[in-house]
Amino acid sequence: MSHVTLNREKPLRQPLILTEEQRMLKEAALDFFGKKSPVSALRQLRDTADPLGYDPQLWEQMAELGFTALTIPEAFGGLDFGYVGLGQVLEASGRSLAATPLPATVLLGTTALLLAGSQTQKAQYLPVLAGGGKLLTLALEEGPRHDPLSTSLTATQKVDGFYLRGQKTFVPDGHVADAIVVVARTAGKAGDVHGLSLFLVDASSHELKKERLIMVDSRNMARLNFEEVHTGSESLLGELHQGHQLLEHILDIGRIGLTAEMLGSLQEAFERTLAYLKERKQFGVPIGAFQALQHRVAHVYCEIELCKSVVLRALQAIDQQEEGLSLYASMAKAKVSQVFERVSNEGIQMFGGIGMTDDEEIGFFLKRARVAQHMLGDQRFHLDRIASLKGF
Repeated sequence: MSHVTLNREKPLRQPLILTEEQRMLKEAALDFFGKKSPVSALRQLRDTADPLGYDPQLWEQMAELGFTALTIPEAFGGLDFGYVGLGQVLEASGRSLAATPLPATVLLGTTALLLAGSQTQKAQYLPVLAGGGKLLTLALEEGPRHDPLSTSLTATQKVDGFYLRGQKTFVPDGHVADAIVVVARTAGKAGDVHGLSLFLVDASSHELKKERLIMVDSRNMARLNFEEVHTGSESLLGELHQGHQLLEHILDIGRIGLTAEMLGSLQEAFERTLAYLKERKQFGVPIGAFQALQHRVAHVYCEIELCKSVVLRALQAIDQQEEGLSLYASMAKAKVSQVFERVSNEGIQMFGGIGMTDDEEIGFFLKRARVAQHMLGDQRFHLDRIASLKGF
C-alpha cells in the first residue's frame, strides 16, 4: 500500500468558498442595497441632475454598517475584514448599480494609503475614512484609454514642496472628493517606467479646477486641471520617481474589486433576462421554450459560473498577499469584461424592442457594462498584459 506525503512547505490553497462571516456580510449587503438603493435610485440621481451624484444619507448608512472600514486595520478604527469581504459588498452594490463613493474612496484611495501612506498620513486619514467622513479618489487617466505609463502631468520639486501642473480625466468622484491621490511625473517623459510618483493632495486648493463629466452610466467622473497646485513634501506616497510598482499594485487591487462589482451587475442582468424569457409569450408559449434561446442562456450561465471563480480567487490572492497578483487581476478583468458585454448584449436582444427604451431597466446594465469594461483597462489591454506577464 503506497503512502502519500503532503508537502507542508507551502500553505494549502484556500478553497473557492466564502466563510460563514463573509456569507453573512454578503447577505446583509444584498439586503441593504436591494432596499436602500435599487436601480430606481440611480434613475432619480440621473433625472434630477443631482450635483453630488450620490446620496450622502446612503453613504452615511453604509459607514454605519462598516462597509467603509472593511479593509482598514483595527488600529486605525477599521474592521480589518479583508478584500474578500469588500468584494461581497461591491458585488451586492453592483446588482442595483448603486452610485456610491465606495469604489473610489475604499477600493482605490484607501488602498493607496494602506500600501504607501506614512504613519502620519494613515493616522490623519484612515480613522476618518473608516467612519465615512471623507471621500478619497485616484487621479490617473489623461487620455481616452487606460495607459498608466502615458502620465505627463508634472510635479516639480521646489524648496517648499511640489507644484503640480497638467490635466487628469475620468477621475471617479473627482468633483466631490476631499483628497486625491495624484499620479504625476517627477522625472523622465511620458511612456517611461522611471519617474512616476504619487501624491496625496488636498482637493480644496484654489489652483485645482474641477469639471464634472456626465457619463452614459450616470456615475460620477470628473476632469481635473492642476494649475501649479502646491502640495508639501510630506504628501509624497512611497518613493520619489519609483511609483510605478506601487501604482500597479493599487491598480491591480482596484481592477479585482471592480470585477466584483461587475460580477454583481452581470448576474442581475442575467437573472432579469431569464425571468423575462419565462414571462414573455410568443405563439402561445414562453419564449424561453425556444431551443435557440435556451442554448444562448446556457452558454452565458456557464460563463458566469467561471467569472465567480475567477473573481473570488483574485480577491483571495489580495488577502493572502500572493505573488502574481497582476496575473490574477488581468485574468479577472479580461474575463469579466468579456462576459459582462455578452450578458448585457443578450439582455437587450432577448428583451427585444422594450429593452431599448428608458422605461425598462435592463438598458441601465448595458450602459454600466460599457463604462466598466474600459475602466482600469479593457479586455484587450489585459489580454495583452497577460501575454507580457507570461513572457510572450
